Amino acid sequence: MKKNILLSALFLFCLTTQVSFAQTKIDSTEISSAVPELSAFHKIIYPLWHKAYPAKDMVAFKALVPQIQAYMVKINQAKLSGILREKQEQWNNKLKDFNVAAENYYKACDANDESATLLAAEKIHSSYEQMNRVVKPAVKEMDEYHQSLYVIFHKLNPAKQYNEIAKEMDNFITKADAITNYPQEKLTKRLGDKTSAFYANAKELYTATVTLKQVIAEKSSTQIDAALQNVHHLYQKLDALFK
Repeated sequence: MKKNILLSALFLFCLTTQVSFAQTKIDSTEISSAVPELSAFHKIIYPLWHKAYPAKDMVAFKALVPQIQAYMVKINQAKLSGILREKQEQWNNKLKDFNVAAENYYKACDANDESATLLAAEKIHSSYEQMNRVVKPAVKEMDEYHQSLYVIFHKLNPAKQYNEIAKEMDNFITKADAITNYPQEKLTKRLGDKTSAFYANAKELYTATVTLKQVIAEKSSTQIDAALQNVHHLYQKLDALFK
């Protein structure tokens, strides 16, 4: 009995990994903002930054070189998911810096130069964080909104599946509302003086999303395109506050 329950739960879990937009058959990986190859690099960052760096342990630094080289090959070959397509240029630019940091690290270790190795380790750590900032959503609520926006903007609207968009609009509006209600104390720590701009922009995005629902009912492709372009622009404007 327990085995059957477990299998049923696993089956349901697998079903939920598919997006609710049934007509588009979007795989969950397409709307994931994660880059597995980059995430895996944390296995290097932890011993490098939290163990070798504080101890100024050159032996440990050198031992990490072949592992870093192997991970960098994978990161350089990584493909961004569909939802991250607009960040490809930012990714490429930060990846160049990451590669330079890694090369400097190899050289410093090879020269047995402690001072240069410490500086190179700092740069690897900061470059890794910059790479993560490119792909990771600013806040969870924005990521959830962006997932719906991606499917509507890049899949449903080009196919003129207006009935499918209409089915998702109440949920889309709920996600927009969640952004406007993000806790201010958490936000202030991250944005400081830009906190008020966040809430002003979030309100704009919410209003535009509500307007989109109204426009969808008209089924005018020109009006829908314009309303979606506005929503897309306002989301990017909000996201830019975290850059």
